[in-house]
This record gives sequence, structure tokens and C-alpha cells, in this order.
Amino acid sequence: MRDFPRVGRFDSMGFGLVSFERVTVDSSIQVGVRGPTVWVKVEGKGSFLNSGNLKEFSREMLDRGYREFVIDLADCAMMDSTFMGTMASVALRLKELGRGHLHVVHCGNRSQQLLSGLGLDQIFDIHSDGNSGPECEALQQASRSRTSDSRKQEQTETMLEAHEALCEAAPENIFRFKDVLDFLRQDLRHETSSK
Repeated sequence: MRDFPRVGRFDSMGFGLVSFERVTVDSSIQVGVRGPTVWVKVEGKGSFLNSGNLKEFSREMLDRGYREFVIDLADCAMMDSTFMGTMASVALRLKELGRGHLHVVHCGNRSQQLLSGLGLDQIFDIHSDGNSGPECEALQQASRSRTSDSRKQEQTETMLEAHEALCEAAPENIFRFKDVLDFLRQDLRHETSSK
């Protein structure tokens, strides 16, 4: 896999994918397309720090008509609930559209336990093996031209949407994430009222 340091527009990359500036050094989301399938390779940590970029990228690909998504966890060291919720929101959107699937491949035991523990094995296919993906490029962070307040608000909104998706995917998660949801909603109300 190649890592491309350049920053571009939505359609400036070779296969027309969203390009963002990198979030952190210890994690990377690589993206590519093979035929009708979107591939997302997680290297390092799948966390709230890169969930917003995954959300924006997935929405763009859904808008372009892609309905098959593969998340490759071969090099994923860990995932937090926001990242798993972002994956769930993609699967739920595909279900809402009435066609398409989200597949998780090269999923290790720990990741399998995390996903299954949140009931996500009910909304997407999880495999310990799988095909190799296409040549991918780094999905990088969106433009830094926004203020830090607007970036924080976007991150909070992403976290809230992700946790709501976890609860929609498996209602038993409502009890697990009730306090998180309350905190995020309160934080958003505070951010919007202070503007």
C-alpha cells in the first residue's frame, strides 16, 4: 500500500475519492475502489479521531451509488465505540436503501469480540479471512480552514451519530451508552447556545 502525502479535492485523486489531510501519525485509513466495491483499510487505531473522515467518505461513496463496502481490519490495532458506530451507520444506511452490504474482513479475535459484543454481527458480515483489496490511498483529514470550535462541534456530532447507530443496530446498547449519549447531547446544546 502506498501512502500519498498530497491534499486534493474530492475528485482529484486517481479514482475520484475524497482526499483529506492526515489526522494522526499512529493511524491511517486507506481507501480504494475495485469494480462496484469500496475498500477501507484501517491501519493502527480506528477511533473518534478518524471517524469523521470515514463518515464523510462513506456518505460521498453512497451518494455516488456504491453499495458494497469492505472494511479490512488486518492492520487494525484497536477500535473505539465511535469508530464501530460509524461502521454501523454505513451498514444501517445500506439497509435503509434496501440493497448493499458492509463486510468486515481479516477480523482478529479481539475485534470480532468487540463487534459481536455490540451486536454488530447482526448487521454486517464478519470474516477472519478475505480477499486482498485494491491499491489504496490515504484518506486524510478535511481542510483545517474551519475554526477549532466548528471542528469540535463536528467531532461531537459524529460521536453522537455513531453511538445512536450502535443503539439502533442493537437496542441493548441503549443501556450501555445512555450516559455517553446524554453527555454528547448536552455538550452539543452547550456548544450551540454559546454561539
